[in-house]
Amino acid sequence: MDRMLVVVFDNESKAYEGKQALLALDNEGSISVYAYAVLAKGPDGKATLKQGDDAGPLGTLVGTSLGSLIGLLGGPAGVAVGAAAGMMGGATADLDNARIGGDFIDDVNAELLPNRVALVAEIEEDWATPVDTRMEAIGGTVFRRALSEVSDTANQEEADAMKADLAQLKTEHSKASADRKAKLQEKINQLDSKIQTWSQKDKDRTDAAERQAKAKLQVLKQKATGQRAKVS
Repeated sequence: MDRMLVVVFDNESKAYEGKQALLALDNEGSISVYAYAVLAKGPDGKATLKQGDDAGPLGTLVGTSLGSLIGLLGGPAGVAVGAAAGMMGGATADLDNARIGGDFIDDVNAELLPNRVALVAEIEEDWATPVDTRMEAIGGTVFRRALSEVSDTANQEEADAMKADLAQLKTEHSKASADRKAKLQEKINQLDSKIQTWSQKDKDRTDAAERQAKAKLQVLKQKATGQRAKVS
C-alpha cells in the first residue's frame, strides 16, 4: 500500500539516522521508498528543507504528493529551501495534491515543534512493523497515512454543483430583461472562471499522478533487476 510517512525526531542527527534506516529497509526489500526529504523546524518555528539532502528515487519534489505535504508542514510561512530550491521547485501547499487529510497535517504539526526535525517520505509497505521498529529504536515518532484514504469525491461534487449553477444562470440570462442580463453575465463570468481554475487544478493533479506512477514503476523495475540504490 502506498503511504505518506512522517517520522519526527528530536534533532537532525537522529533524522539522518532515520533516513539511513529507511533506505536500508528499502535495500532489504521490506519496503519501497519512492521519495524522501528531511525537514527541520527552527527555534522560531520556520521550516527548512535541509541542504545536501535529495528527493529519493523520484528525483524531484515538483508536482508530487510529497512536495505538497512538505509545503503544508511548512505552515503559513512556507518552507525555506535555500540551495535545495532545485529539488523543491514549484511544490506548493496543496492539500488536494498531497492526497492526505488535514487532520494528518494537524497531528504531525502537533509533534513537529520548534527545534525538531522530520523525515518525510512516500513509501510502499505491506505492514507497519519494519518501519516502526527501526524508527522507534532511534527515538522517532511515526505518522503514516495511506494515500488511498483520500478521494476526489468532494471536489468533484463541488465542481458538479458549480456547473449546475452555471447552467441555471445561463438559462435565466436567456430569459432576463436587458437591465438584468448585465448582472447575470457578471455572475456567469465569475463562476465560469472558478470552473476553469478547478479544471486546470484537476488536470495538474492528474498529470502529476501519471508522472509519479511512471517514476514508481521505474523504481520497481530497477529493484526487480537487482539495481537498488545503495545506502550512502
